[in-house]
Amino acid sequence: MTSFDSSPTITAWRALLALAVVFIMLATTGWTAVRHNGGPRNALEAELSGWAKARIGTRILPAPDSAPQRVAAFFSSVGSAQRARLAGQYPLVVGNLNGAPVTLRYRANREALADALRQERKRVNNPDLTADGHHEAVRRMNRFEALMSANRQILAFDPSGAGKVAEVLGDLDRAERVSVIVPGVDTNLLTFQKTSRKYSAPVGMAESLYAAQRSASPGTRTAVIAWADYTSPAGIGMDSAIGRLAEAGAVRLNALTASLPGDSKVSLVCHSYGSVVCGVAARRLPGRVGDIAVAGSPGMRAANVAGLHTSARVWAMRDSDDWIQGVPHLAVGGLGHGEDPVTPAFGARVMSAAGAIGHAGYFEPGTDSLSNFAEIGVGSYDGVSCAGEDDTCRRGIDGGEAA
Repeated sequence: MTSFDSSPTITAWRALLALAVVFIMLATTGWTAVRHNGGPRNALEAELSGWAKARIGTRILPAPDSAPQRVAAFFSSVGSAQRARLAGQYPLVVGNLNGAPVTLRYRANREALADALRQERKRVNNPDLTADGHHEAVRRMNRFEALMSANRQILAFDPSGAGKVAEVLGDLDRAERVSVIVPGVDTNLLTFQKTSRKYSAPVGMAESLYAAQRSASPGTRTAVIAWADYTSPAGIGMDSAIGRLAEAGAVRLNALTASLPGDSKVSLVCHSYGSVVCGVAARRLPGRVGDIAVAGSPGMRAANVAGLHTSARVWAMRDSDDWIQGVPHLAVGGLGHGEDPVTPAFGARVMSAAGAIGHAGYFEPGTDSLSNFAEIGVGSYDGVSCAGEDDTCRRGIDGGEAA
């Protein structure tokens, strides 16, 4: 979530919750949905239409929502030239196709970014654009150029609307342990990376966590995914108070975790509204996801850990000056996200967040919060610092139990 001054934010939340019952039926029946008729609305839809009709010889291509195992088997059965041709002709499809080879997705997304950059350059030179439109086009153009840097590994990319993107740090194919960062409100293409307040944006979060993991366990092959591949709520509003976008995001998160290559162990690191997404996803996560760690959470849409129906260990933290502690933790008629994960009633393993200042400070280097995320990510549970002065949060974990 975006960081705000405490009292106005809490007041806004409470006013929203008081009024929301009036609008809840509208919100949950899709009153904000964009409806359309006719042909494709964007480049991805156009490619999907072509993909559905394409053939390799007499073979049809796998549906984009096929199980990752089926997609992987398909790409294993075709030659490198055919794979490259598909990536070049349908870059937005292949670049977002769970189960496709990781390196092929990187290649496809570079093609897709180049296409998007060409389109944005045309927009920038359009004399009919408003000043605001021109400013946005320039920002998007700059973002696409940055994402195309030679050292970047883009796992998912969709420029339509506010945009979606995911980036990998490390060697995902060879990783023993993978951490997926799930960010919160106001996450999109333009906020994916920031120069100011670097560690409040997904790329900065991932860079900080990756460096901390390598420091914590230099011999462990790790990878970190900055995952902004879902539609997050825009600001503090109705969408941030209900679960509609979290439910859609959870489907995408589950698809990602089910398609990761190899047999790496996976941790989810979920910030703010991202913890709502992780809470909804928890029920269907594959067994390789061993840990879910949440920070600054408004709730996980469950009354307690048992209500998440997951075998993963659930960790929680909150800094003492995080404004989100004033958000009402309730769940009424689909409104609100339930119990506060750091309370004893919820039953999570509560970690220290010492040093993290405010709602957006959990990935700052030198903080307990970042160190704890890193220790969990590399499986070094005995290095986790608990919120209290004892070892309560580490008890019952192999290698993490102090006594």
